Amino acid sequence: MPETDEGSPQPWEYSLYIPNDPRAVTICRRTLRLILAMHGRPHLSEVAELVATELVANAVQHTKGPAALRIRWARGVLRIGVWDADPTPPEAKPLAPALAEAGRGLALVRGCADEWGWYALGPAQLPDSNGKFIWCELTEAA
Repeated sequence: MPETDEGSPQPWEYSLYIPNDPRAVTICRRTLRLILAMHGRPHLSEVAELVATELVANAVQHTKGPAALRIRWARGVLRIGVWDADPTPPEAKPLAPALAEAGRGLALVRGCADEWGWYALGPAQLPDSNGKFIWCELTEAA
């Protein structure tokens, strides 16, 4: 694996553009697992797959347009982000009861990630459109 002058792995980034299709959730999860394994970070897979699954599932279930998964590694931090074309701010509800199937996405992200947030995207970033980017970070120690 290429290294920087300081001996740590060089930064890398991947983007996966996905249609509004429920199958995209599984494809993103498996792609993320493969990327982490190929870059020598399989120990981050369990948590990374959980948060990515929740973010992608929200984008597919609650929007009508395409989305994208972005994965970036730099300085011991894995950043996972999902773009979608709906500008509606995300709503982080309290963690639902253990048996609840819905409404737990951002609460799980908030509970598993070291940091998380979101920002709105406008015409400067998305010509003829608006949207948002929701991200979270996992540190090497995860």
